Amino acid sequence: MKALSGLSEQVKQYLIITGNYWAFTLTDGALRMLVVLYFHQLGYSPLSIAMLFLFYEIFGVVTNLVGGWLGARLGLNKTMNIGLALQIVALVMLVVPSELLTVAYVMAAQALSGIAKDLNKMSAKSSIKLLVQEDNSSKLYQWIALLTGSKNTLKGLGFFLGGLLLTVFGFSGAITLMALALSVVWLFSLLSLKQDLGKAKNKPKFKDVLSKSRAINLLSAARLFLFAARDVWFVIALPVFLATEFAWQHTWVGGFIAAWIILYGIIQTQAPKITAKASGKSPNGQDAAKWGALLFIVPSLMALALSFGVSSVWVIVVGLTAFAVLFAINSSLHSFLIVDMASKDGVSLDVGFYYMANAGGRLLGTVLSGWIFQAYGIIACLVIAAIFIALAVMFAAMIAPKNTALLKPTQ
Repeated sequence: MKALSGLSEQVKQYLIITGNYWAFTLTDGALRMLVVLYFHQLGYSPLSIAMLFLFYEIFGVVTNLVGGWLGARLGLNKTMNIGLALQIVALVMLVVPSELLTVAYVMAAQALSGIAKDLNKMSAKSSIKLLVQEDNSSKLYQWIALLTGSKNTLKGLGFFLGGLLLTVFGFSGAITLMALALSVVWLFSLLSLKQDLGKAKNKPKFKDVLSKSRAINLLSAARLFLFAARDVWFVIALPVFLATEFAWQHTWVGGFIAAWIILYGIIQTQAPKITAKASGKSPNGQDAAKWGALLFIVPSLMALALSFGVSSVWVIVVGLTAFAVLFAINSSLHSFLIVDMASKDGVSLDVGFYYMANAGGRLLGTVLSGWIFQAYGIIACLVIAAIFIALAVMFAAMIAPKNTALLKPTQ
């Protein structure tokens, strides 16, 4: 408590935002797993399940653009609270009899959830830029990696929680419990968040949501294809593949994917150590391209092994583990680069534009995951993933190196 009392008011506000982000992430991961497994159980096809998330991803694209602008004008505390409230509404919408859960209705609920998720992500990640000195890239990288890694670890727990809650309480019961828990977090946030963290000194115009930086545009394109490469085989194809080919129960599917995301989150927190350069300079686009090239190898080998009849269990388990490690490092590098390159005044504008591309990648990957898996199978999904990673590498390699001073050692 003494340590907390000695923190500045700004840092305390940031810690509350981070806690909100973690709580939100648990419900977001659980909700995705609940929807995938429950609607697969109801007999929906993989493509139909993918369509349930269409508006989630589309509105994520829009929200990151508009949300970055709102964060710069209103403050990140307000965008955080709006996101929490919208997620509660999205959850409550799903607590209806199963016959009312039509594709259009669930898509509408997922649209609200997509808006909520990206308002929370943009608020939390934009805040870090304001708490680290501009010339201390080392600490910035560590803070970004810690936030992103811990978030994904909790998202993994959320996937497991979703499968477990579905088994124990059923769909409506699980959704009700999550809505109640998040309501408590929202009320605490309303009472605790007071500072207008992230509000720009000069009120940005709406036209400012589009990035004018070539480096940020290239990094955003790389991010789009990086996340499309993950989701094209992970978000729909993998859970359905595990449930059908391996005949796994909901808890097993949720637990397996949860373990993957937890491993992914842990590796993200260690990315600054793994990618440390002997020169002491902060990472740049060339580093992102090199690690992306290593990631390209994994889905390529997985597709090749499956096409030659290698045991699918071993290919999935070993391949997923390797993909988790390398994807986590790539994701952390990208997340550091956008915050490092973003303008400090109105940082949410640049971060919002970048995560708009991130949401676009998730949208592309989600739709293709259902369609490609249903039409051509898991091998085709892995081939598409490899192609997308190659495109991400190309865009990252085009980012001109930044004139970076030696990193200051962290205290």
